[in-house]
Parts: sequence; structure tokens; C-alpha cells
Amino acid sequence: MAYKALKAARGARGGRDTARMMAKMGVKMDELPDVTQVIIRTSNNKDIVIDAPSVTMVTVQGQAMYQIAGGEVSESQPQTVSSSNAPLEVDVQLVAQQTGKSVDESRKALTEAGGDLARAILILKGQQN
Repeated sequence: MAYKALKAARGARGGRDTARMMAKMGVKMDELPDVTQVIIRTSNNKDIVIDAPSVTMVTVQGQAMYQIAGGEVSESQPQTVSSSNAPLEVDVQLVAQQTGKSVDESRKALTEAGGDLARAILILKGQQN
């Protein structure tokens, strides 16, 4: 009986000591409130979806790490954000302005670059050489 009480007392003190030691080492833990869903997108075209998780951000020497616990896990295919492959008009205008090319040439380069502005500009600038 005395052993259990002693062990419980050590556990409580150990928690405070651990918190002090973590603070001394620059480790900070914060639970992120109101997280409803976490999506992990893998390179093999699969999404791991965690609904109603508990997410804690652990910061060590300026490096943030996220710990995800609990929640209901499912897997799915990623959903596309846009069904149209046509570049936005504002992007077309920006590429045309940056390269001095026509709007049509800029639109074609943006489509070829998959909407990547920098790549489209490089495609068109490469044509000038």
C-alpha cells in the first residue's frame, strides 16, 4: 500500500520535473484547438483522412512538429480543386507582362506548364534565345 502511494507521489513530482526540464531545453507543447480534420497526401495518389483528431504542436529549438492522435482514419483518392485546366486570366496577364509575349502565347505556356507561373515564364523566355 505504501509502495503505491510513494509511486503516485513520484509520478506527480516527475510530471512537474519533466515540464521544468522541457521548458529549460526549449521544448514547447501546445494543443491546437478546433481541429476537425487532418489530411495527409502521399506521393502515390492517396489521401489519409483523420476526422476529429487531437493535434499537438511540439516546438523544439524553433522546429515545429505536429503530433496527431485519435480520430477516425480513412483512405481516399485526392479530390481535384478545379475541374478546368484553363489558366486564370490574371495569371495569363502576369505571364504576358513579365515576358513581353502575347496573351495567347502566355495562355498556351501556362497550359503547358500546368498552371505553374514560373515555369511558364521560363518556357517563354527560353523561346527568346
